[in-house]
Amino acid sequence: MSRLAQTAGLTDVQQEILSTVRDFVDKEIIPVATQLEHRDEYPTEIVEGLKELGLFGLMIPEEYGGLGESLLTYALCVEEIARGWMSVSGIINTHFIVAYMLKQHGTQEQKDTFLPRMALGEVRGAFSMSEPALGSDVSAISSKGVKDGDEYVLDGQKMWLTNGGTSTLVAVLCRSDEGHPEGTAPHKSMTTFLVEKEAGFGEVRPGLTIPGKIDKMGYKGVDTTELIMDGLRIPANRVLGGTTGRGFYQMMDGVEVGRVNVAARGCGVAQRAFELGVSYAQQRQTFGKAIAQHQAIQFKLAEMATKVEAAHAMMVNAARKKDSGERNDLEAGMAKYLASEYCKEVVEDAFRIHGGYGFSKEYEIERLYREAPMLLIGEGTAEIQKMIIGRRLLEEYRLQG
Repeated sequence: MSRLAQTAGLTDVQQEILSTVRDFVDKEIIPVATQLEHRDEYPTEIVEGLKELGLFGLMIPEEYGGLGESLLTYALCVEEIARGWMSVSGIINTHFIVAYMLKQHGTQEQKDTFLPRMALGEVRGAFSMSEPALGSDVSAISSKGVKDGDEYVLDGQKMWLTNGGTSTLVAVLCRSDEGHPEGTAPHKSMTTFLVEKEAGFGEVRPGLTIPGKIDKMGYKGVDTTELIMDGLRIPANRVLGGTTGRGFYQMMDGVEVGRVNVAARGCGVAQRAFELGVSYAQQRQTFGKAIAQHQAIQFKLAEMATKVEAAHAMMVNAARKKDSGERNDLEAGMAKYLASEYCKEVVEDAFRIHGGYGFSKEYEIERLYREAPMLLIGEGTAEIQKMIIGRRLLEEYRLQG
């Protein structure tokens, strides 16, 4: 076990889960990750292994067949998985967010229908907010859901779906003006629809098309897609929670825990980059000694390790805050911002330590160098995190009188 990124106060069960996941990562993910990533190949065998470990149901309550674990346990598992290959952590993250939203906001019928199968990984989740012209401005969503008898008709184009092709249940955020008079604030006229579909690409159900995978710089293996709705009909009982107009709050609740997840991914990638850097520095010889003996490299390693520790501590704090039932948007925003920025810096330093070999696809650090930038924008850019942090600080420190 690494000296860095240790977490105090874990139970025996939590420690056993993390030990099992770390062993799986070391044996089943790290040895094949770079090869699969270079081929942009979906990690089917790894995903099946995660199912057997029960990770798809890690936070789903035991009454629905899950393990009923905390957000902290989940985040620490994500950290370990991202240390092996960040794309794998993305595969379970979107699934987890949909399961969390169902657990927190779903009707009893929706929970009974989906959560037991999600715990087994038989139903795989994805969630969809973004659109081609949207960016971070969620209030500008143009996709619409219009009521027609006992159904809703959905139209619009969504973007950046992780698990878009492999998922079978997508939580889709749309405008739904029904019951909301003209002039209603945009965020009060949004609804989350639970859309069931077949896995795959093309027309996956009448009115719903998944065009294909988006070719990306990094974050390969996992399928990132568009989603096109053209007269998609879904029954009214697939409105999350059974009531329209609550979608924005439901999605933000999911994104809040998603930000803890992204912070955990940043911690995992940074830790792996440090491991690669400190190992290579002790093997590479220059001027008659290992480069680890040069003060300049020792300074770099010291800075990298400190950033790994700091990001991990903030991620753990944000997860524990959420687990306590308290509002954690400030802590989650800080953790996501710091962990993603530090991840980029630690990866770059490890890349520099590798010198010219870091530019070779034969070395793992090349993959990490392309993966780290995704964390800077996933679940909200650094600028969005700063806005959230700034607003919350002004709430906490508002002058009286």
